[in-house]
Amino acid sequence: MDFYQLVEERQSCRAYDSSREIPQEKLNRIIEAARLAPSACNSQPWHFITITNPNNRLKVAEALTSMGMNKWASQATAFIVIVQESPNFTARLGGWIKNKHFPLIDCGIVASHITLAATAEGLGSCILGWFGEKQLRNILQIPRSKRILMVVSLGYPLDEHRQHIRKPLSDISSPEKY
Repeated sequence: MDFYQLVEERQSCRAYDSSREIPQEKLNRIIEAARLAPSACNSQPWHFITITNPNNRLKVAEALTSMGMNKWASQATAFIVIVQESPNFTARLGGWIKNKHFPLIDCGIVASHITLAATAEGLGSCILGWFGEKQLRNILQIPRSKRILMVVSLGYPLDEHRQHIRKPLSDISSPEKY
């Protein structure tokens, strides 16, 4: 699939065919695409936890549906949990100097790689930032010193591809000056 076609096809999916499991080879390729994502000073401040076991998926889905959000999450047949790791010294120093927390940027980039790779594999995905972090931390035995930034749901989509609704290019881009 051509890159621009891939970008056009990728969308947030909130309806999955829960009867279709994702082959491990596909998940491996998605994680490999994430591993190759760029990061500030090649810090790679992330750790990925893949959830495919049906019992564990239900527990994770429960943590994702706190306060009535993400009710569809139990349909997903896999999740990738993105845990922030400490950046290397150079990225940490650069972040301090420039007043930027590069791991947040880096993990956003890696989430994009995951969703694009999922689309290339014929899967739907959705990046989730609303979840019960304490509950998820307990389920996945994540140390309290670590921060869970995002969870990406994965599965075979049930819905047809929708037309992207985006602002016109002239509203978000300008040549040479703001």
